[in-house]
Amino acid sequence: MTQIKRQKRAVSGWLVLNKPYDVTSTQAVGKIKWLYSAKKGGHAGTLDPLATGILPIALGEATKTVPFVQDGVKIYEFDLKWGSTTTTDDLEGEVTATSDVRPSQSELEAILPAFTGVITQVPPAFSAIKINGERAYDLARAGEQVDMPSREVEIEAFELLAHSDQISTFRVTCQKGTYVRALARDIAEQLGSKGHVSRLHRAAVGPFTDQDAVTIEQIEALELAERDQQLRPLNEAVSHLPEVVLDERQAQLVRMGNPALLIGRNAPIALDEAYATHKGAMVAMGYVEKGQFKPSRVIVAG
Repeated sequence: MTQIKRQKRAVSGWLVLNKPYDVTSTQAVGKIKWLYSAKKGGHAGTLDPLATGILPIALGEATKTVPFVQDGVKIYEFDLKWGSTTTTDDLEGEVTATSDVRPSQSELEAILPAFTGVITQVPPAFSAIKINGERAYDLARAGEQVDMPSREVEIEAFELLAHSDQISTFRVTCQKGTYVRALARDIAEQLGSKGHVSRLHRAAVGPFTDQDAVTIEQIEALELAERDQQLRPLNEAVSHLPEVVLDERQAQLVRMGNPALLIGRNAPIALDEAYATHKGAMVAMGYVEKGQFKPSRVIVAG
C-alpha cells in the first residue's frame, strides 16, 4: 500500500526545546520539523548528545534570525567529576589518566577568577571544529592525533554551586565558542588533579531560558494547532536590537527590499543594526542610514 506523503507547511517561529540526554542536535531538529510538518528548520548552536537543555529551534522564516541567537550569551550548569580525564573530556570517552588529588572548596573558589574574563583554551579533540576541512571528532574517532589550535573565549561569570570529593557543580555564563569540557579539564589540571564533565545542562541561549523550554514529549501530546501556539515570535530573537515601527506603506516598501524613509520626531537617523515591525509582526532586519530603514533580510509573511 502506497503511503501518503506528508504535506509540508510554511510554518515560522522559534521553539525553545529542552533537548533530552543522548540525542544529537540534528536528531532533535529533525523530530521537531516532523512534528510540525515544517518545510524548513535549523538550530542556534549545537548541544552535545550527552548534554541536556536549551536548544533553540528555528522553523521557517525564523531561520533568518539564527545568527542573532547563536551569538547570544549562554549559561551552562555542569558537574566536574574528580579523579580522571577521558579522551572526550566527558563521560563518553575512555579514561586516559587518573589522580588521587581532590581540591578543597576554598582552592576551587580561589582559582575561578583565573577562568573569568577573556581566557585562552584548547578545545577538546572531540569537537565540531574543522581541521584542514575535516571535523576534529571525525579525525579523533579515526585514531588520528589532533592538534587543536588554542582560542580566546570570554567567560562573564563562573560560580561554584556545590562541592564534594567526588563531584563539583558549577554555573558558567559565557560567550559563543566556549567549550565547557575544556574548562573542566583545565581547572582540574591547574589544581594538580584530573577531571571531566559528567553532567552538562544548558540553561540559556541568548533570550531563551529554561523557563521558556518545552520537551519533545510535551509537543507530541498536542494537536497541531496547539503546537503552533508553543512557537515564539521572530521578534524575540532580535529583542536586543532597536525596533523600528513601520506603517503600512513603509512596510510594503521594505517587504519588496526597498528602503523606507522614517518620519516623526523620534525617528532614528542612523542605526548599525535594527529590526522593523508592522502591527507587531517582524518585517525585516536591516539598518538605518540617513533616516531611511534599509532591509538586509526580509521576512516573508506567513
